[in-house]
Amino acid sequence: MQRSASGSSWAIATPSDDATGAGAGAFDRGGNAIDAALAAATAIAVTAPASCGVGGDLFALVQRPDGEMLCVNSSGRAPAAADPDAVRERHDEMPVRGPVPVTVPGAVAGWQALHDLGATLPWGSAFGRAIELAADGMRVSRGVAETLQEPGEHFAEDPGLSGIFFVDGAAVSEGTSVRQPALAATLAAIAGGGSDVWYRGEVGRSFVEGLRAAGSPMSTEDLAAHRAVVLPPLRAAYQDLHVSVAPPNSQGFVLLEILSLVERLGIDPGPLGSDAGMVARVFAAAAADRDRHLADPDRMKVHPSTLLDDGHLAGLADDLRAAHAATPHGRRPDGDTIALVTADAEGFAVSLIQSLFWGFGSGICEPATGVVAHNRGACFSLEPGHPNAFVPGVRPAHTLMPVIAHDDRGHAAVAGTMGGYSQPQINAQTLLHLFGGALPADAVAAPRWAVERGAGAPVTVERDVPEPVRGSIISAGFDLTIVPERSSDLGHAQLIRVRPEGFVVGSDPRSDGGAAAG
Repeated sequence: MQRSASGSSWAIATPSDDATGAGAGAFDRGGNAIDAALAAATAIAVTAPASCGVGGDLFALVQRPDGEMLCVNSSGRAPAAADPDAVRERHDEMPVRGPVPVTVPGAVAGWQALHDLGATLPWGSAFGRAIELAADGMRVSRGVAETLQEPGEHFAEDPGLSGIFFVDGAAVSEGTSVRQPALAATLAAIAGGGSDVWYRGEVGRSFVEGLRAAGSPMSTEDLAAHRAVVLPPLRAAYQDLHVSVAPPNSQGFVLLEILSLVERLGIDPGPLGSDAGMVARVFAAAAADRDRHLADPDRMKVHPSTLLDDGHLAGLADDLRAAHAATPHGRRPDGDTIALVTADAEGFAVSLIQSLFWGFGSGICEPATGVVAHNRGACFSLEPGHPNAFVPGVRPAHTLMPVIAHDDRGHAAVAGTMGGYSQPQINAQTLLHLFGGALPADAVAAPRWAVERGAGAPVTVERDVPEPVRGSIISAGFDLTIVPERSSDLGHAQLIRVRPEGFVVGSDPRSDGGAAAG
C-alpha cells in the first residue's frame, strides 16, 4: 500500500492497520513522529502478540529537526544467575524455547527513552489505543493464527497462552476477537506510572515471579538494572547518501557492508538485475562477517569501525571477485519482529523495530501480567571463547536494525523490516530499489530473495523472481528454495521516502498493515 501527499505534514507505515491508525491518531492530536511511533508501537504490542510486546526488546533510530541522529538500544542482558555450563551440559546449541533463552526485556525502557527524545504528547497518551485493544478485544491476524498452529510447537501447554489463544484445546482462528485483560492492566499501570512500574515496581515483580516459577533465573535485580542506551549511530556512504544504522550489538553494520561492497565492486546493484548472483555472494560474505564478530560491544574482539574500513572492505571485495565468498554458519533461526517508520514536516523521523524473536518468543506468557517473554538469548553461542558466548549479564548479538538514510538536505528515507538474520538483505533490496528510482510501495512489494543462514544453505526465492535472476544466483553457486509470492518468509518491510514536496510511503503487502500520510 502506498500513500503520498503534496505538502503532507506526516507519514507512517506499519505492518498492522490498528497500529497505523493509532499512530495517525497521535499525529491528529498534535503529536510528532516520535508520538506517532510510540502510539503505533504500543498498539502493535497488543495486535501482534507473537511478534513483539512488553516482554521483548527494542531498537530505534531518531533524527531530530536539527539533523542530530540518535540510536536507542534497549536490548536486555542475560540474568546474572544464568548458568552457561549447566546449559552446555544439556544442549549442543542454545535452546530456543522455555526459560533458558529469556533475557531482560527492554521494550518499555526503549519506549521511555524514545519519549524523552522529543515527544510532545504526554507519556500516558501513547497507550490509549493499546489498552482499548487489549481490554475490549483485538482481531487475530493471519500471522498470529498461523504461528499458533505451527507444527511441533506446544503453545497450548503454556497456561498464559492457552488462557488467551486456545478454546477447548484448539487454537483460535484468524478473525477471532481475543481479549487480553491482564495485559491491559499491565499497559494501564505503565501508562500511569512510567517505565519504573515495570522495572522497579509491583508489575515487574509479578512478571519475575511468574518467570521463576517457569524455571528462569531472572531476578527483580536483573529487571531493575536495565537501562536503555542512547548513542550515535553507525554511518556509511552509498552514492550521494549517508545510511545510518544501530551499532552493535545490532547487526546493522551488515547492511553498510553490503551497500559498500556493491558500490566498490561496480556491479549492477539491482536485486533483480543482471548481477544478482554476485549480490548474493555479497550478502553471504557480509553475513559471515556478522557471525564471526557480532556480540555485545563490550565483548567484541574487532571494533565495528574496522569492519567498515577500506582495508577490510577491499579484502572482502577481492575474495568476492575470486568467487570465494564465505558462507554463513550455524542454524537459521526464525524471526518474529515488527518494524514501523514515521516522519513529519518538522524534521523528526523514527525507524523503530521491536521483537520477541521467535513467534511467541520463549513460549511463556506470564499469566499475572499477560506478558509474553522473548527468547532473545537464543542468539547466544555456546562455543567457548566466541565473542557472542552465553555469559551472565551480557547482551546477545541482535538481529534488530532500524535504518535512516539522509542527504545534504536532511533525512531522505526511513526504513525497517522484520526478517531475523535476513534483515540486512531485505533492507538492502528495498533501499537499492528505492535508490534506483522505485516508489516506496514498489520497492517493498518487489519480488524478493535472501541467502539463508547455514553451511551450504540455499537461497530462498519468491516464485515471481524472474528466471534470469534465479539463473544468475544458481550460477553463483547457490541452490534455490522456492516459496510463494509475497511470502512472510522474506520479511515485512516499511519505507518512507522524504521529498521537499512531501512524503511518499509504502507498506509491505506481505503484512497485514498499511501506510498513511496527512
